[in-house]
Amino acid sequence: MNDINDRRKEPRKKLMAFTQVHDKPKGILLGYIRDLTLNGVLVIGEKKLDVNTRTILEFELPGGLPGITAARMIISARVARCEDDKSSQTYKIGFEFTDLEPGQTNILQALLERYHFRHKM
Repeated sequence: MNDINDRRKEPRKKLMAFTQVHDKPKGILLGYIRDLTLNGVLVIGEKKLDVNTRTILEFELPGGLPGITAARMIISARVARCEDDKSSQTYKIGFEFTDLEPGQTNILQALLERYHFRHKM
C-alpha cells in the first residue's frame, strides 16, 4: 500500500507563521495551518469535518509577503481527509484546493517562500 506522501505531486512545506484558517460561509475558525502546497493545506483543528465536503477557506495572511498587500485570502477547497490525532485531541484536516486562480497561486507561492522551514522533508 502506498503512503500518502508517495502519492503527493509535490512535498508539503511546514510553515513557521501561525496562520489561522476560517470556514468563510460559516464564519468559524477551523484551525491553524500545519503545512501547505500549491495544491492543498493541512489544518490542525478541534472539529471533525466530513470528507468530500466543499467549502470556502479564508486564510489570515502574515505581513511581510513580497508584493502582496492583501491581509486575507479566500480559496475554494474540498476536505480530502480528516484524521483524529488522539495524542493531542485535535484533527488533522487535509484540504485540496479547487478552482485555484492565478492571483491565489501567487499568494501561496509568496507564503511558501517567505515562511516555510528551510529543510528537506
